[in-house]
Amino acid sequence: MVAGTDTTTTLIEWAMTEILKNHSIMRRIQEELENVVGVNNMVKESHLLQLIYLDATIKETFRLHPVVPLGLPRLFWQSNGSSQLGQSLVFKPERFLSIEGTNKWDFTGNNMKFLPFGSGRRLCPGYPLAEKMQMCILASLLHSFNWTLPNGEEHNLFEKFGITLRKTNPLIVIPSQRLSDVSLYM
Repeated sequence: MVAGTDTTTTLIEWAMTEILKNHSIMRRIQEELENVVGVNNMVKESHLLQLIYLDATIKETFRLHPVVPLGLPRLFWQSNGSSQLGQSLVFKPERFLSIEGTNKWDFTGNNMKFLPFGSGRRLCPGYPLAEKMQMCILASLLHSFNWTLPNGEEHNLFEKFGITLRKTNPLIVIPSQRLSDVSLYM
């Protein structure tokens, strides 16, 4: 139980950190939510499969901030300037949209370049639940509220290595009502 809740909350914290850092990504997710869910509804499980950009955002969060690291912390460097890593450290959910075949980047561990839940006999048995929980929680948070950092706060993207790869300092945010119908919040 602890492994399932700790990893889910850690991923949500990383996703919210990256989304808040990139306002255009937050706007795009909220536009998708308005189109799929509507402005006078709450997020339901039936909406989740239609939230393509939010799904890509979660996958990009896993790519950039693996919750359970498979080895030592990662460090990228260029020894002589001839190596090109592209924009590997840039948070860009579009990289999961531009690739043909959405099943290529699923969570089942079939693609050895994307293993957020492991693979084969070591595949996390809770990945279907985790996938739905992450989508549902993030969709609900971003659909119901606008989010900002407190005045004077800066984005902290430093990692603390442990059993899970957490943020060094926890994310502190301020929600404000986004939906016009107050009864949806009760």
